[in-house]
Amino acid sequence: MPVTDLLERNCKLYSEEVALVELNPLVQDTRKTTWKEYDLVQQTSAEPYRREITWGVFDEKANRVANMLLERGIQKGDRVAILMFNCLEWLPIYFGILKTGAIAVPFNFRFSADEIQYCADLAQVHILFFGPEFIGRIESIEDELSNGRLLIYVGDGCPTFAECYRELVADCSSQAPLVRLEDEDDAAIYFSSGTTGFPKAILHNHESLLQAAQMEQKHHLTNRNDVFLCIPPLYHTGAKFHWMGSLCAGSRAVLLKGTTPEIILDAISKEHCTIVWLLVPWAQDILTALDRGDIHLEDYELDQWRLMHIGAQPVPPSLIRHWKQYFPKHLYDTNYGLSESTGPGCVHLGIENIHKVGAIGVPGYRWKCKIVNESGNELPPGSVGELCVKGPGVMSCYYNDPEATAEALKDGWLFTGDMAMMDEDGFYFLVDRKKDVIVSGGENIYPVQIENFLSTHDKIQDVAVIGLPDARLGEIAGAVIALKEGMECTEDEINEFCRKLPRYKRPKRIIFAEVPRNATGKIEKPALRRKYGAEHLVEQQNMG
Repeated sequence: MPVTDLLERNCKLYSEEVALVELNPLVQDTRKTTWKEYDLVQQTSAEPYRREITWGVFDEKANRVANMLLERGIQKGDRVAILMFNCLEWLPIYFGILKTGAIAVPFNFRFSADEIQYCADLAQVHILFFGPEFIGRIESIEDELSNGRLLIYVGDGCPTFAECYRELVADCSSQAPLVRLEDEDDAAIYFSSGTTGFPKAILHNHESLLQAAQMEQKHHLTNRNDVFLCIPPLYHTGAKFHWMGSLCAGSRAVLLKGTTPEIILDAISKEHCTIVWLLVPWAQDILTALDRGDIHLEDYELDQWRLMHIGAQPVPPSLIRHWKQYFPKHLYDTNYGLSESTGPGCVHLGIENIHKVGAIGVPGYRWKCKIVNESGNELPPGSVGELCVKGPGVMSCYYNDPEATAEALKDGWLFTGDMAMMDEDGFYFLVDRKKDVIVSGGENIYPVQIENFLSTHDKIQDVAVIGLPDARLGEIAGAVIALKEGMECTEDEINEFCRKLPRYKRPKRIIFAEVPRNATGKIEKPALRRKYGAEHLVEQQNMG
């Protein structure tokens, strides 16, 4: 069953119920609060910018997008890209693309103009929807980008080199197009995060998308009364497929713009959110604000908030222990996944397994896992090796890249590139990215272990451990440390704290600096290695 069937079911059963809310506390609302028509009536309001859409209108808009694309010649298997910030138009456009049988291709909103061009060429995109924030980037490559491609602008004040979305869809039919979709049909291309190089184009079929929706609903017991708070960008598989639990349940979701502790807690309170997916930095910011007394839980209505879950990067166990001190009644889940496995959930802790905090968990709904050595042979519990996963959410391939596909997919197993181990109870523990493992004097050092240890220091806000080149040992561990606001700390203090670690695991260099993370919370370690690796080499040469 294609995932578009869930939208059509919700339209029939819950047509007048709210499906999505767009909330931007940073902008005053000068529009209507409902998205019933395309021309929005102006009104004066002191409230934050807020719009909402029902399931019936959601499906209608998706149908109009689909029929517009079909009129423009889009056929099954064609590629249609989306380059937009989270907004009410995002998901109807995505589902409109799916309803035509075309392949939806979300673009990372952090892409530079060159990366937009690169990914449009790599995915062989036919049409690109883009928002007002990207006019400058698109205009700078317009000659090359628009060569054989239709550019559709979603917003006010359409630039001359694009066509206006609102005008294109206004007169299109709101009836579902007569396009038959099968589980095996290609559905979406997602790009790898690019933290290990240029993005790869990851192709998924409709079975993958449905698996993600059903898995999310099952893992977190999402029901009709739940309200999901979605903060991360919808271009990413994490946000999209966590939201699809709401699609599966027919329940409401809130698209929130803004990540300060005050904005997040205020949205949870006013929108009565019950399920919230946070990235590690946002959770840490909330805890820091609570510790400092900058915010007070009694100022918000939070009793309905039942589940907080985290994914996209390793989660320090100390953070969750700290969280439970403030929110003792919260259910908690950790979600592990990759864009190649339809995002989060192929391994998850499970809300019933909080006693195993520190593990990424057990195989998710309809998934299998194993740990293998360099030869691909399965390893016993307690051994560190590469994590492999297998299930109905595994990608079809890397689009137009058979060599990379053959390296990642073997006998239906996806080789994740992550080092992990399984304990005697069947729980998997993430050790590190295969490419991030530091080999120092013949010893394997796993940065995540050191990061988890350092995160327990009460002055440290964020930390990244990377390998730095060393003439004698090959590599040494360097710790890039971001301190909490107002805190002061010295290298000697960190070195003394690290005496609790085995000698070979102790960072040999301490760097106090910001820890860069991408839009989905992953630490940008290649950028750190490039910057501090070069600096370290120069220092070694000067000392020599």
